[in-house]
Amino acid sequence: MSIAKYIPDELDRRLIAHLRADGRASLAKLADLMGVARGTVQNRLDRLIETGTLLGFTVRVREDYDERTVHAVMMIEVVGKSTTQVIRKMRGLTEVYSLHTTNGNWDLVANIRAASLSDFDRVLREVRMIEGVSNSETSLLLSSV
Repeated sequence: MSIAKYIPDELDRRLIAHLRADGRASLAKLADLMGVARGTVQNRLDRLIETGTLLGFTVRVREDYDERTVHAVMMIEVVGKSTTQVIRKMRGLTEVYSLHTTNGNWDLVANIRAASLSDFDRVLREVRMIEGVSNSETSLLLSSV
């Protein structure tokens, strides 16, 4: 089945929504919640993985899990047509929690989470050294309101 041709239907979207709420839910629990057979859930899950719709499963952690973690937002300006190269390098940095393309003066926005200020400083230096990054502006996130 081609990734480009597969479009999740309503049942797939409901399954994805349940997995977002509880990625560890058993097939039996998902089947019960959705009102379908366990085999249906297994087949849908297999297809979502096979087509690349689901890229994997992850752990979600409370925002206040580790209050010592340094959180920041970094806006990045990219030179010319090097965005793809910069994205590839940025994805290799474990402290880059999420990365987004954007419009306006900045080309990319990165959410950064580092264990300490020294790790944060290292990440800033590494990003600024990536070929194609011409400018950046970073703001530390101090508290959620």
